[in-house]
Amino acid sequence: MKRRVRAALMLIALVAIPLANAQDITVHAYLDARLVAAPDMTSWTRGGVGKTRYGTADDGLRFGGAAVAIAIQATPSWLAFADVQYQTTDRSTLDVIEAYLRYRPVSTTPWRASVKVGAFMPPVSLENDGVGWTSPWTLTPSAINSWVGEELRAIGAQGQLEWRGKRQTLALSGALFKDNDPTGTLLADRGWSVSDLTYGMGSKLRVPDAYARVFGDPDHTRYNPFQEIDGRWGWYANLAWQAPGYGQVQLMRYDNRADPAAHTVYEGSADVFAWHTYFWSLGARTDTGAVTWIAQAMDGGTRIDPVPGLGVETRFRSAFLLVGWNLGAWRPALRVEHFSTGKRVNGSPTGRGESGNAVTAALNWRPRAWLRVTGEVLRVIGDRSELKALGLPTHFAQTQMQLSARLLY
Repeated sequence: MKRRVRAALMLIALVAIPLANAQDITVHAYLDARLVAAPDMTSWTRGGVGKTRYGTADDGLRFGGAAVAIAIQATPSWLAFADVQYQTTDRSTLDVIEAYLRYRPVSTTPWRASVKVGAFMPPVSLENDGVGWTSPWTLTPSAINSWVGEELRAIGAQGQLEWRGKRQTLALSGALFKDNDPTGTLLADRGWSVSDLTYGMGSKLRVPDAYARVFGDPDHTRYNPFQEIDGRWGWYANLAWQAPGYGQVQLMRYDNRADPAAHTVYEGSADVFAWHTYFWSLGARTDTGAVTWIAQAMDGGTRIDPVPGLGVETRFRSAFLLVGWNLGAWRPALRVEHFSTGKRVNGSPTGRGESGNAVTAALNWRPRAWLRVTGEVLRVIGDRSELKALGLPTHFAQTQMQLSARLLY
């Protein structure tokens, strides 16, 4: 509750303070309803080990979500932004996805600097740039951006320096942040997902019930991924290049610098560790006529030291290629991807982990500016060796089909 109150106060302050003298106010929103044909496996959102948002007992008409994003240009230099989302999958929640204040003074030279403070997404994704951190190409983002929406957030300050040439732009940004110590928990306990659930401040993510029982925790164990445990500052740095007619490339390094031995008790039930999570991310986007290409790769690891002398690390990797048609009312998109994890104990591989592939095909129809109808088929296959010790099948093969009607504002 304290976290939710703090998030609400932050949102109110960022919106209300500049509202009276705002030069411009922009509001975007969506409301989503879906017909779902779900895989016959319990989704991770219900405590299972399914990879998709929907699973057993989720067939039929579902509420896909709603979100409102407000940008207030208070002065030429000051911008306040807030993105709020409502979801009923997993739990009924009204969450603040992002809320920040940005200062970017007007520049008459090729150089431009800016600073923003608050809660914001690290600049990982070239795929998700819509309201509520959604994708215009598919209903379900890649495994990389699924995880970013679940566990990754920067609560702190980011600075950016841009050089704007006649034919290209270079931007270097960096941030210091806190309140993201448990990030990595899902990759270690559940593995990757391919899901469009984005969590906000004060959210409670669920780990698989089978893992909770092994470690003596009660069923339905949850944790808040956006909390501070060890008092350390994390950081990231991002280098981006963009040129009209060519595309854009960005390279990012992230390290939350968490103390892997630090932990706390969340809501009086389960131990929540500060996972030391770090990764490299490389992404690129370009257009060839009416076709858009987006590619991204991520490589990193997350580690805890649950007892002295024992270090448990999960190495993770994922990469995808998305191709989409960017003209007209009908816009198909196809994405192929691979993801994997591997466990190490005190630096030695254990042979445990997962490896999987996913293919997503979507067809978007925009008959009006305020309506988007999307049909999507998602196929996820792979193996997770750790499930054998839990008495569960190690192979997974899941197909999720959705038909979405999304009202846009």
